Amino acid sequence: MNYDDNNIFAKIIRGEAPAYVVDQNKYSLTMMDIMPQSKGHTLVIPKEPAVDILGISDQGLEQLILQTRRVAKAVDSAFEPDGVMIVQLNRAGAGQSVFHLHFHVIPRWGGLQMAFHSREPEQSSVLEDHAQRIRSALSAQ
Repeated sequence: MNYDDNNIFAKIIRGEAPAYVVDQNKYSLTMMDIMPQSKGHTLVIPKEPAVDILGISDQGLEQLILQTRRVAKAVDSAFEPDGVMIVQLNRAGAGQSVFHLHFHVIPRWGGLQMAFHSREPEQSSVLEDHAQRIRSALSAQ
C-alpha cells in the first residue's frame, strides 16, 4: 500500500488539521484520540511518512517506541489507571483505519469494556483537560 500524504495524521503533522497536541519532537507527534476508548487515550505518530510498522525506518521506529514509552509513563502518572495498554494495528485486515503508523496509549481500569473506538467524539473541554494533565506529567519526567 502506498502512503497517502493527505491522510488526516499527515495533515495534522503539517498543521493543516486541528488536533489536541500533547507533545512533539523532531520524530513524533503525540495527541489525544478524539474518539477515546478511555479517559487519557493518546496517540503517538511518527513524523516520518509510513503506512504501518513495516514501512518505517529503523531510526524512526526506535524514536517512536521511546516516545510511546515516555507517553505511557505520563498517562500512567496523570490518570493512575490499573494498567496501560499499548496497541498498534497494521493494515485494514488488522483493524487499522488511518493509514499512517500510530500507537494507541490507552489507560485501563478493571471492568471497563473496550472497543476499537468510542461511538461518539469526546467533548473538546475534556480532551484539552486530558492533554494538559499528560503535558504536566511529561514535564515532571
